[in-house]
Amino acid sequence: MLTLLTGCSSSPDQAESSTTTSSAPTVLAPIKATQVVAGLSSAGYKCSNDGAYAICTSGAASVWVLTGDHPRPPVVSLHSAGAVETASAEIAKVLPQALEIAHINQGKEIADWFGQQKGKTTAQLTSGDWLVDYSAEVDTDEPGAHLTLTDKLCTTNCQAE
Repeated sequence: MLTLLTGCSSSPDQAESSTTTSSAPTVLAPIKATQVVAGLSSAGYKCSNDGAYAICTSGAASVWVLTGDHPRPPVVSLHSAGAVETASAEIAKVLPQALEIAHINQGKEIADWFGQQKGKTTAQLTSGDWLVDYSAEVDTDEPGAHLTLTDKLCTTNCQAE
């Protein structure tokens, strides 16, 4: 609970107070891909470049950020290899922090939704200006889980070549 002092009274010793609660989340301004990568590096991720993507790894999960000079990264994707349940758990560990670092304002909604995808092999969500795709690779040589966020506002150079 937050207590705010508001207004003035005729006596200098008295102030009116009102109690309010604020549930409005902080709106994060868009940041460029280089700033996202710098933020992930500062948070302890090991980052490298692989063509059009910067790949930042923490534990068994990696965050892929499509680079370029867009106002915000057109693609932010999280990946983890292994059995789907384990891979999804690894993504879930880093997802809230990665979304916050990337200034994706719908991070809580996306993380909550991701947690509800257990047992599914594909799912899709639209959250704000982001299209969110979940896929699980089960019967392949490289099993794992993937969560990709694509900026719906991007109009140029929005995918890797």
